[in-house]
Amino acid sequence: MKKIILSIIALAAVAVSCSDFIEKDERGKQTLENYFQTAQECENYTNELTRRLLVTNDWWVLVAPRVTNEMATDDAWMGNTGQDNSAHRPSSQYIISPDNMGDMNSSYTAHFYTIQSANIGLERMAEAPISESQKNQYMGESLFVRAYCYYELVNLFGGVPLYTTSLGTGDLKLERSSAEEVYAQIEADLKESAAKLETIPVNRSGRINKWAAYALLARVSLFQEKWAEAKLYSNKVITEGPFALEADFLNIWNVNNHNGVESILEAQSSDVQNKSLGSALPTLAGARGEDKKNFPSNDAADVLDGWGWCMPTSDLENAYLSENDVIRRRSTITKWGEAAYGDEVLNPTHKFSLNDNKSGRICRKYYIPIATRRALDNKDGHLPLNIPLIRLAEMYLTRAEANYHTGGDALADINIIRARVKLDPKTGLSGPTLLNQIYKERRLELAFEGLRLYDIRREKDPTTGKPVIESLMGPNGTFVQYNLNSADPYETTNLREPQDKGINFNPAKNLLWPIPQMEIDLSGGVIKQNPGY
Repeated sequence: MKKIILSIIALAAVAVSCSDFIEKDERGKQTLENYFQTAQECENYTNELTRRLLVTNDWWVLVAPRVTNEMATDDAWMGNTGQDNSAHRPSSQYIISPDNMGDMNSSYTAHFYTIQSANIGLERMAEAPISESQKNQYMGESLFVRAYCYYELVNLFGGVPLYTTSLGTGDLKLERSSAEEVYAQIEADLKESAAKLETIPVNRSGRINKWAAYALLARVSLFQEKWAEAKLYSNKVITEGPFALEADFLNIWNVNNHNGVESILEAQSSDVQNKSLGSALPTLAGARGEDKKNFPSNDAADVLDGWGWCMPTSDLENAYLSENDVIRRRSTITKWGEAAYGDEVLNPTHKFSLNDNKSGRICRKYYIPIATRRALDNKDGHLPLNIPLIRLAEMYLTRAEANYHTGGDALADINIIRARVKLDPKTGLSGPTLLNQIYKERRLELAFEGLRLYDIRREKDPTTGKPVIESLMGPNGTFVQYNLNSADPYETTNLREPQDKGINFNPAKNLLWPIPQMEIDLSGGVIKQNPGY
């Protein structure tokens, strides 16, 4: 099969012949015709697909759009006020257009690139001369990857072209499927994935397993307001899966606790010094303008020198303060001059350039401890921070929300989450007050884990019935008005990022991002644009 795919949504026909993982000297030049002949080749291919869920060492492909989506919420500023912000500004400031999408363009491209690769792999592995058990494992993992890519696409862009076979040059003009059709395919892929992975042992290697499939089923069921299914799958993961809440919340993002007991799926990283396998997120969102003189050691080895994007808002900090939520606040936010939580001895007053930082805060979840920094000869591209994609606490919060809508005990689940961070249980809550508390617990628990934008778009304000984001953003949004009237000493001093963040939000269009104009042009106009753009 020799297919040259011109559309963005089909670029992977080129990718799967790349020399980085399917060309080996001992077998000569390999193509799709002679690959997938061994279990190792199928595993290598599947490993590459899984890596692309976040592409941890290629920051501009998916890591940058991930933080840009955070910047479009009430949790994060762009943050860096000293460099070009054109990749992040369109979404963060809600001035995005089909011709000015910033890095949302690469998010659209990358996921379809991976979907095409997954389709090719599934077709080829079905015919590969390997055992049925091996086929089930690698095909089950590949089905999950395809489902995850479509899950992100449908939440960012709405209905998109849907295809489950490899495309050729005659398939360039695919129409958009509806969001409902895309979700139906996601569910079908995840159910098939879980079935194929049913007997595959679950270990802590970071490989996709059946529990990841069930957990993502719980998430997409919640997002579709399929409350019974959301409860079914989240409960299944909680009661039958081999997971437990970390006793120490800070340990979830610990560089020395990869694939811990709470982790259902993480994007993997490594500090192997002769390869760039580390996470780019701690660099992209690390404190900008660190100086050795601000560390007790006065040693340049302690300096990471991040790029300063995606900085926490004081509004998010206030949400923690309103609950007296010390543990999750300090595990999520470090304010300028305060000790880095868990690293108080080596970094007792974390300071960085306030001239280049909008909020005077950094995300503690993305922080690399000083001891780890000292152990690395090479930092950039070698930072060993795994990125949680799904973890057990989310399942409790999913079950809580589903229970709220089905008459179950929602309080019990949020109190389990609160107990872990030493907060008193909530009692006597019901109706809109209870639902708003569930929403708040999701924000406090899962901040900077890739869910806030999706949540505020799909959560309904129990008073108005409208998406929560509509009450936060826009000229009269509570978040916008808070910032316009804020007296925060950091945010209101550095005005090189405007204080009216979110004022341009328009509910008639900004519940989704636009489809890239290039895709519409390539389709000859068959692909239609989202409303309002």
